[in-house]
Amino acid sequence: MILLTQEQRDRLLANGRDPDADHSPVVKLFDPLGQAVWLATHLDADGDLLWGLADLGMDCVEYGPFSLAELADLKVGLGLGIERDVLFTTRTRWSVWLKTADDAGSLRVAERIIARLERET
Repeated sequence: MILLTQEQRDRLLANGRDPDADHSPVVKLFDPLGQAVWLATHLDADGDLLWGLADLGMDCVEYGPFSLAELADLKVGLGLGIERDVLFTTRTRWSVWLKTADDAGSLRVAERIIARLERET
């Protein structure tokens, strides 16, 4: 699977020109056989280093960099790799995602909370 569409790549690169801003996540990547989830907010000009939230399913959500190439090469079992959630959209800023995920204990739980809040507003 292609992990980033051209539109997402362009938006991530644009966000990368202002990396200190409180951007909304652009893309959600996930392990289809596990708990790992990544929400990318921006992409460095090198086209590989994504920045965003990562939850590897170990009760810890962090903000930081991760390699697009490494995620694309990662095999998780049964011949599957990391996938892009084609239905993911959000208006919520990454700082709110981080706080919600930290309080909830995971990005997956935070996603349900934030989706409910976005439907209500």
